[in-house]
Amino acid sequence: MTETPFRRARSEEQRAVRRQAILDTAATMLTELPVAQVSLNELSRRVGLAKSNVLRYFESREAVLLELLGSAQRDWLAGLEEEFAAEVDDGATVAERADRVAAVLAGSLAARPVLCDLISAQAAVLERNVSAEVAAQYKRAAIANVMELGRLIEERVPELDTHHAGRVAAGTLLVTGAIWTHAQPSAAMLAAYEADPELAALRLDFTATLREMLQVLLAGVLAGGGDPAPRDGDVTPRGRGRGNPAPPAP
Repeated sequence: MTETPFRRARSEEQRAVRRQAILDTAATMLTELPVAQVSLNELSRRVGLAKSNVLRYFESREAVLLELLGSAQRDWLAGLEEEFAAEVDDGATVAERADRVAAVLAGSLAARPVLCDLISAQAAVLERNVSAEVAAQYKRAAIANVMELGRLIEERVPELDTHHAGRVAAGTLLVTGAIWTHAQPSAAMLAAYEADPELAALRLDFTATLREMLQVLLAGVLAGGGDPAPRDGDVTPRGRGRGNPAPPAP
């Protein structure tokens, strides 16, 4: 392939266009390859720029993927409210609503394998080769995403106050990453499962396992006092607007 001669972007608009082209190319690659196989060399080749020129816009491969993770989370959250509205009956018991919330979350995430793959790689890979500035920028966006997910969960399970709903939201992303990793067996493990039916019983189904874990998480938080008694001077029902500290972002 003949490399496109690099021409420095002369305006912020041109820089934004070039950055977006890099992000779009990386997003396309993620539909074809797992995160671990998305290299900066291949990304540069597909964009048509030298690697050094791609690095003018993103400091590393991981910085590109972190930005894609944030945008993928926002896209997921944008459609989640409608999914909850269609699947969760507000007139049902708290246990029934919590179980439906868990089911919707599991099914919605299972339908987004790229998002799950990025979540699973976040802490161990994507946060390891970025500057403090990029890390802080990502974490600020991650906190906003966790708070939005907590808000959506609280709407369907108002027995949870804002703080506890945020804890469930953060736990959802942590559990998703862990289960996704274990639900993607290597070729050797697939061969072992096929050869030994007893081992095959250990293979995880991502959607079913995630749903079960989220049901346990929600039940545990609710049983542990998701709707504590108001404190002196607190007239806001169920903790809404209390100013509780944000849950930790995964």
